[in-house]
Amino acid sequence: MTVRLTQIAKRAGCAAKHPPGYLFPLLKNLPKIVDPNVLVGNATADDAAVYRISDEIALVLTTDFFTPVVDDPYDFGSIAAANALSDVYAMGGRPLTALNLVGFPDEILDGQVLARILEGGAAKAREAGIDIVGGHTIKTDEPIYGLAVTGVVHPDRILSNDRAKEGDVLVLTKPIGIGIITTAAKQDRDTGGAIAEAIRLMSMLNRDACDAMLEVGVHAVTDVTGFGLLGHLRNMTLASGLEAEIELARVPVIAAAKTYVEGGIAPGGTHANHRFMAEHVDYEVDKTAQLLLCDAQTSGGLLIAVPEGKAAQLVAALEKRGTPAAARIGRLTSARGVAGRARVRP
Repeated sequence: MTVRLTQIAKRAGCAAKHPPGYLFPLLKNLPKIVDPNVLVGNATADDAAVYRISDEIALVLTTDFFTPVVDDPYDFGSIAAANALSDVYAMGGRPLTALNLVGFPDEILDGQVLARILEGGAAKAREAGIDIVGGHTIKTDEPIYGLAVTGVVHPDRILSNDRAKEGDVLVLTKPIGIGIITTAAKQDRDTGGAIAEAIRLMSMLNRDACDAMLEVGVHAVTDVTGFGLLGHLRNMTLASGLEAEIELARVPVIAAAKTYVEGGIAPGGTHANHRFMAEHVDYEVDKTAQLLLCDAQTSGGLLIAVPEGKAAQLVAALEKRGTPAAARIGRLTSARGVAGRARVRP
């Protein structure tokens, strides 16, 4: 009998994250980082930490893991690995190596399921040009998998989320709606068979998008995962002291996701994001669009802040490399009100 991993998991993928409204107040109580070699820490909710070890080399340090977002063990491993590796690419870095992080219910699942998860992760790491060199496992009630990844970047060429500039164009490299699609599949309501496209997108490394932005030269970047497009945009604008304007018509969306959310399908993480972002967004669009923009993504694309004069060059570089999207979705403006706010127009 084939086991459906999503039926064992209460929550799927990055939608299993603690929502920002719960997490951010807790992080405020952490002690401030005082080591001068920590070039990027936890102050701006960036995608990874960066630690300088010389004038030429800094380490990029990150970890990411979650419960199954798809049923096939190999695909689950591949997606989880791509998602973890994305944090390094979002800092403009190059992955060096990784460690497995595993929770597995060995009393209800055969060991071959875990073997296939690990194979999927290893294959995706190899695609990124690295090896998984070890890891750690524990017994859990539902499967959990991810990676702790170490990468490298030049200390002067870090792409953090706090260096965006007024007038920058926002470019997105993958369509949104993945959380809605995977929830529909988990609930046996994916009538359009959109999960195949979602798996393709989630399994795709953000390496080509990273190469494109390094070639062109951009100001800031973040990857779009569990906090949704608007949530990760807020982290960027808040850290950079800016506001944002988004044009809904320019945002790439997986076609079936709009249909499904209109039918009442959306993960709990998406609704939590929407509640949190209500105080930070001025919407001129309907509830369906709002949920799509807040949808909790797993292994989503990069959201890049690029100078207006380089925007066309970046789009061309992304299209040349065949990224799933190369969409100019809005721009950054001065913080006339409160930094971190956004306005969404049709």
